Amino acid sequence: MSADRFVEVTRESWFSRLGGAIKGVLVGTVLFAVAFPLLFWNEGRAVKRFKTLKEGGGLVVSVAADRVDAANAGRLIHVSGKADTAATLADPVFGVSAPALKLKRAVEMYQWQEDVKSETKKKTGGSAETVKTYTYRKTWSSSLHRSSDFKQPDGHQNPEAFAYASTLLTADTVTLGAFRLSPSLVGMIGNFTPLPVSPDSLLPEGAAVKAVLHGGGFYLGANPSEPKVGDLRVTFEVARPTEVSVIAKQAGESFEPYLTQAGGTIELLELGAVPAAAMIQKAQDSNRMLTWLLRLAGFLLMLIGLNMIFRPLSVLADVLPFLGSLVGAGTGLIAFLLAALFSLATIAVAWLVYRPLVGGGLLMIAAVLTFAVVKKLRATKA
Repeated sequence: MSADRFVEVTRESWFSRLGGAIKGVLVGTVLFAVAFPLLFWNEGRAVKRFKTLKEGGGLVVSVAADRVDAANAGRLIHVSGKADTAATLADPVFGVSAPALKLKRAVEMYQWQEDVKSETKKKTGGSAETVKTYTYRKTWSSSLHRSSDFKQPDGHQNPEAFAYASTLLTADTVTLGAFRLSPSLVGMIGNFTPLPVSPDSLLPEGAAVKAVLHGGGFYLGANPSEPKVGDLRVTFEVARPTEVSVIAKQAGESFEPYLTQAGGTIELLELGAVPAAAMIQKAQDSNRMLTWLLRLAGFLLMLIGLNMIFRPLSVLADVLPFLGSLVGAGTGLIAFLLAALFSLATIAVAWLVYRPLVGGGLLMIAAVLTFAVVKKLRATKA
């Protein structure tokens, strides 16, 4: 592992900073505006998913995997059994093969990576000095780092592309007892384990560099102990036949997403023999987690947007750096309170549409925050 650094110092005048802050008001306004439909949509999505899963929990019937009962056609069923295949998957380049549901080829390249650290100091008069430190180090990565985008590409050139790409092979037919899993359900199976390559595995024809066995996979380079930029590591993983549990609509001998009266669909798969009720509950927990993550995203959009809208005020006060910091802290607090207020109000309005009782409670909380914001604004003016 090696590293080197490049330091860049830039200075920006007070007028330039103010102009940039004013331009940022437009971007901040867009971010602030986008947060409202995101938060409102998320609440509707969450309620729809909750009702969909609740409805499904009352309809689902558990059936045996050893036969397909035509009487269950179109119904929401729960089946547990072994996801199996007769296929043997083979990598077309390296010849690695295994009887498996999925075969994954993972390729990493040794290359330069650029890390950037930035520090800005305000100066008396409103100007600012920014010191950016670009650190370059060699590392293994599965994604391509384009050296043409580096601040200092000289001496840090990477190959423009991977000689071999990461790939995923999937068996055409995967069965679950007498049933056949749909491609979407097969896509949910992720029980990957390493697949060490055997000495008789094929090496790629016409390889630019020598390929050797190393670390359970292939190493394409001169010496694994002393990697060079452009060297590759190729490893393999497989998802072997395993027991799974499925909740979906019975469609012939296969499965489809089940459309509920609530308007949502249900198509679930879990590894192992999992009861239907536990699968529904896990899906509800996932829905709850996603709901809170999207609420946080909406709040952060508002907070960032409001901070950008208020930024010209702190830049104006930066003629005296300590004064600008005080103004920035004050506007930051106000932005936080306003973002919390508007987020809660938007969620409350959405819940008034979807769940009136909960929405009323949220509106009361929003009212308390409104009082706190108004009180803070009056104190600031005083």
